[in-house]
Amino acid sequence: MTRRALVPLGRQAAADQLVLSPGVVSGNHVFLTGMTGSSPDGSMPDRPEDQFRQAFDKIVAVLAEAGLDFSSVVEMTSYHIGLRDHFDSFNAVRSACVTAPFPAWTAVEVAGLRREGAVVEIRVIAAIDD
Repeated sequence: MTRRALVPLGRQAAADQLVLSPGVVSGNHVFLTGMTGSSPDGSMPDRPEDQFRQAFDKIVAVLAEAGLDFSSVVEMTSYHIGLRDHFDSFNAVRSACVTAPFPAWTAVEVAGLRREGAVVEIRVIAAIDD
């Protein structure tokens, strides 16, 4: 089975530093690394809604490297600090990104995330149609 890394423009240095691929194509699926909502300059916004939008924007950028969009996502797992505090806001941003048939989704509350100040990390698996 052939695998290939997906690295959006401008993300190679961060991928090399963290020793990871933002996404990997394997067979008919694309597996994404968990994305937080940091800004392009690496800073973490204070507003959760800004983090949510930026995390989804990063996901879309990685999917685009495979010629896909968010409609290709079949599974999504989101990890949250303070899930109940921002669930409605997160769900509003998420709902603007998904289309039917909607991806399977699991939301998990966690004690912490690797990125300081992050309140969410999202990972997805997307399918590549033949």
